[in-house]
Amino acid sequence: MHTRPSSVVEAFTTSCQRYPQKLVLLFEQQQYSFAQLNTLATRWASSLRAAGLRAGERVALFQENSPTFIAAYLGIFMARGIVVLINTQYRQTELRHMLSDAGVRMCITDAERWPELQYIVNDMPLLDYVVVHSIDFLPEGQYDALTVMDEATFMDQTPRVEELDPVPLKATDIALIGYTSGTTGRSKGAMLTHGNLVANSVAVTTAWQWSAEDCLLLTLPLFHIHGLGVGVIGSFLTGSTIDLRRRFDAADVYDTLLQGQTTMFFGVPTMYTRLIAEAQQRDVRPASIRLYVSGSAPLSQQTFEEFAELFGQQILERYGMTETIMNLTNPYEGERRPGTVGLPFPGQAARIVDMQTRQPLADGETGEIQVRGPHVFHGYWRNREATATAFDGDWFNTGDLGWRSDDGYYTISGRARELIISGGYNVYPREVEDVLLAHPGIAEVAVIGLPHPDLGEQVVVVVVPQPALHETLDTQEVIRWCRERLASYKKPQQVLFSAHLPRNILGKIQKHILKQHYERQE
Repeated sequence: MHTRPSSVVEAFTTSCQRYPQKLVLLFEQQQYSFAQLNTLATRWASSLRAAGLRAGERVALFQENSPTFIAAYLGIFMARGIVVLINTQYRQTELRHMLSDAGVRMCITDAERWPELQYIVNDMPLLDYVVVHSIDFLPEGQYDALTVMDEATFMDQTPRVEELDPVPLKATDIALIGYTSGTTGRSKGAMLTHGNLVANSVAVTTAWQWSAEDCLLLTLPLFHIHGLGVGVIGSFLTGSTIDLRRRFDAADVYDTLLQGQTTMFFGVPTMYTRLIAEAQQRDVRPASIRLYVSGSAPLSQQTFEEFAELFGQQILERYGMTETIMNLTNPYEGERRPGTVGLPFPGQAARIVDMQTRQPLADGETGEIQVRGPHVFHGYWRNREATATAFDGDWFNTGDLGWRSDDGYYTISGRARELIISGGYNVYPREVEDVLLAHPGIAEVAVIGLPHPDLGEQVVVVVVPQPALHETLDTQEVIRWCRERLASYKKPQQVLFSAHLPRNILGKIQKHILKQHYERQE
């Protein structure tokens, strides 16, 4: 069992002391030992402090995966700042909201994203510095009370601060603010403490038997809690190696797996479907690795089974969210049950409660999933009302619907706000989607509720047909398939066909976009 450091910095520096010359980070042609990464992170901390960053002030990271991202992330902590994670796909509206809401003082970005920032920086009176990760970046334009410079100039021109604050970070100190996806209204900033991040990493590394001998192939975006809060911090805690990529590429991942150095791969379902397609085009299969993990969106039973057949290994599905990092996991040793997200991590608890009474439900009954433990966030940034409604005592309301089997495995039915009440009956979209995905003519599907004058809401399915079978798939076939396998009130009242479904960068179907689109057409 791992001992629990008080902060991410302590977890990292402890591994630096144990394994100073051990490889911690691989990126393209670059290699960093723990000692080298520590030196780079300390330089970032020194430069940030010299530029005026004070304890508790916010620094945004708005850039793609790179060693700079990880070093700056550590450096912000060492300087006692708070990290604000920004999705690289965000544009002016989202950026303006998050930078102003968090009161960001400094932003570290890259040349590809700088043009988007240019539109809004003069509207950000609290923003003092923008540092751009680029070897040939030259800022253009005039900026009111704002300094814009490239990374090398920032690190070289900013005077050294030889002694950083000797007072160690506490577990209760806010480490980062991660903004929720914002599918209903504006996204909220979830405050995670150093204690939250470390407690979660201890639970995850214990459950998954993660050790210093592991090498994690990490293609997930670092602005997301799965990549950063699990992949990076878990590696710091255990003293293991990160093989980091800018982004996911199925052919590149497959080639890397064939080389035999990887022991773990963390992905989302879309990545696994693409790896399956890649394997089907290859004559050679990778040797077994220790662990494949999937999360961030539901993993279909079909993907689970196809991957197991082609790669000879079962994917371990887990469940987490920005506010809590990781909540539930299928066992490392034991049955990995497809369609479920397993059991609570060590030191954590979960339960199912009735949506109205908030009382615990019996096994097999569907309600809202609540979780409790040291991994649960501190609250929403400057939003006491949202924080208050997010908790029942010390239980956090995840907003996800699900049920628990009599042997403790949890199954997610969907989001509470996606629940469809049609004619007084509850329809859980995930259940209908699972049935439809078993149809040989359906490639993708999303089930949404749209207004209905008699039923209140009607069940509407948006179907992406399999390319080879699109001519034989029609509305009546989809309804027949559901009628034979589901209660009558669960079958769709409308079937809509589409060439694709809107997804975010992690592969989650953005149902709110579908609802808005089709409601406008009603």
